[in-house]
Amino acid sequence: MSSDPCDGCGADVPVAGGAGNFWTFEAETTGGVTLELADGTEHFLCFDCIERLPDDREVTADDVAALSD
Repeated sequence: MSSDPCDGCGADVPVAGGAGNFWTFEAETTGGVTLELADGTEHFLCFDCIERLPDDREVTADDVAALSD
C-alpha cells in the first residue's frame, strides 16, 4: 500500500488500491481524500483534518494552511 502526505498535518496517510497492493490481502483502507475547495485549489487531507475544517462557511486553502498551526 502506498501513502501520501496530508496537506493539513503532514502525516503519511495510507492510500488503498492500485498496483501497490494488487497481489496482497491487506485490509487497510484509504485514510483520506482529495478535496476541491471553494477557491479552486485541491488538497489531499486525512479524515482527522477534514473533521477540523470549518463547517459554517466555504473552505479555502487558508483553512488548510491553518490546520498545521
